[in-house]
Amino acid sequence: MDFSSVRATLDSKSYDKLADVCDNLMLQVAADGIAYQDDWPYAIHLLAHFYVHDINSARFLWKSIPSSIKESQPEVTAVWKICQKLWLRDYGGVHEAIRGFDWSQDVQGLVAAFSELYTKEMFQLLLSAYSTISIKDTALFLGMNEDDATNYVLQQGWTVDPASQMLIVKKQPVVTEQKLDHSKLQRLTEYVFHLEH
Repeated sequence: MDFSSVRATLDSKSYDKLADVCDNLMLQVAADGIAYQDDWPYAIHLLAHFYVHDINSARFLWKSIPSSIKESQPEVTAVWKICQKLWLRDYGGVHEAIRGFDWSQDVQGLVAAFSELYTKEMFQLLLSAYSTISIKDTALFLGMNEDDATNYVLQQGWTVDPASQMLIVKKQPVVTEQKLDHSKLQRLTEYVFHLEH
């Protein structure tokens, strides 16, 4: 079976396109009547769905995986543990599931990219949800030890309150650009002129 499109997408680190590439290839080989289940890169396919926040597609893919594959490929089961943690919104558990398996060479880059993306998303979640948060909770959300989490958020401009040992969140200024489009202004002027006359 030819997985060159999957390999090319992995090599180019276009992880946001990987789920579509895998889905389309799976549909193509299934339509051609090719037996693909034994060779299919299920771990990569599941992770690709996580990367684009498509947990439901990952769940349906998991249900379609033959039980013999689930039993014989521990990496697929390890990826499924990540999905379970994502589904339950067990933020710290996602990081534990990622660190709790020795990933193969084929999957390491995708797992690392997903982990980095997930950490950034958790940071944005903390940024939008909290004004102060404990160091322990921050470390849990970011999947780091307390020292690393503190250093990470200090680099982002947060501060530590020495009395309470709480992190004070520095809100990012909201930048809104309003571009004045002359054609829109012209149409609005014509519309108002039309209404008045």
